Amino acid sequence: MKQTIEINEANLESEVLQSPQPVLVDFWADWCGPCKMLAPLLDEIAGEQAGVKVAKVNVDKQPALAARFGIQSIPTLLYFLRGELKDKTVGAIGKRQIVSKLEKLAAPA
Repeated sequence: MKQTIEINEANLESEVLQSPQPVLVDFWADWCGPCKMLAPLLDEIAGEQAGVKVAKVNVDKQPALAARFGIQSIPTLLYFLRGELKDKTVGAIGKRQIVSKLEKLAAPA
């Protein structure tokens, strides 16, 4: 089963911005209740969605990345395709909504 990838300044470029496949990036923190509710859903999605990469950024450990992407509240999910930010959701949302957004990204234009 595929795991979620921990993102930091060092691997952002290679894992997210240069990834040929769609990437879902979850901005979260240990103290955030809704983030904890979202985590198992993201783990499921990482295991089920073959053509998608699921990544996580701990905003307490990576404040510069949170600032770079203008993260105001968590959880925030950013949806990237070929290094370009395509979509964003703020707050805990359902698995179906997340998968639907990923499927739109993965669909040929």
